[in-house]
Amino acid sequence: MPTGVPTLIGSVQRALRLLEAVGSHSDGAPAKQLAREAGLPLATAYHLLRTLTHEGYLRREGGVFLLGDAAGRLAGAGLQQKRRSMILDSLAHFRDAVGAPVYFAVYREGEIEVVGVSDTPASPACEEWADFRATGHAHAIGQCLLGQLDEKTRKDHYDRHPVEPITSYTVRDLHALEQRIASFERMQPVIERQEYTLGTVCAAIPITAGDTAATMAVSLPLHQESRLPCVVNRLRSEVGALLSTLSFSISI
Repeated sequence: MPTGVPTLIGSVQRALRLLEAVGSHSDGAPAKQLAREAGLPLATAYHLLRTLTHEGYLRREGGVFLLGDAAGRLAGAGLQQKRRSMILDSLAHFRDAVGAPVYFAVYREGEIEVVGVSDTPASPACEEWADFRATGHAHAIGQCLLGQLDEKTRKDHYDRHPVEPITSYTVRDLHALEQRIASFERMQPVIERQEYTLGTVCAAIPITAGDTAATMAVSLPLHQESRLPCVVNRLRSEVGALLSTLSFSISI
C-alpha cells in the first residue's frame, strides 16, 4: 500500500475530530481548546482549522471557531438522505400491505414531483416513459394534484405544460380536463385508465399536508382492474398512519 494513504486517512480522521469538537460548542471555541479536546498537537490543529475555514466548513469570529455554511449543508444533506430512506421504508411497508406499487407525490414550486416509489419485480411500477411533470393531465397522480390547486395555479401549470393526448384514452383537451377536475369529490380517489400507459390503471388519493398538495397512488395492470377498489380502500385505511411518517417529506 502506498505510504501516503494512511497519512491521508489520518488527516481526515483528525479533521473530523476537530469538526466534532467545534460542533459541541454553540458559541465557538479557541484553537487551543479545540486541539486539546480533539487530542491533537496545537500546530496540527492550527493547520487543519485553517484548511477547514478556507473550505467553508468552519468560520472564525472573535478568536473562536464555529461551524460554517459548508458544514451546515453537509448536515442537511445527511438529514435529507435519512428522510428519503424513511420514506422509502414506509412506502415498502404499504406496498406490501396493499399488494401493489405505491407512489408518493407532491406539487412543489410549480411542478409535479414524485418523491418516492416502491414496487417489486413481480409487481413493477408504471414506467415513466413520458415526463411525469409535463404529463400531469394524463395520469392519476397529476390529476389528483392539479385538482387540489386553485384555478390561477392550474392555469400557470397549463401554460407551461399544455394538455394534449398521449394515448388514445387521454383526456382530449383543457376543457375536458377542467370538467373532470370539477367533478372530483373532496378527498375521493382519482381513477385513471390507460391515459398515461396502455394496459395500466391507476388511482390516486389526495392528502392534506398543510398548504402543499400531495397524493398517494397505486397502479395495476389492466387485467387486474377488478382489484383496484379493494386496493384503494386498503390504502385509504392506511393513510392516517402513513401521514404520521411521510408528512415531513414535504420539506425535502
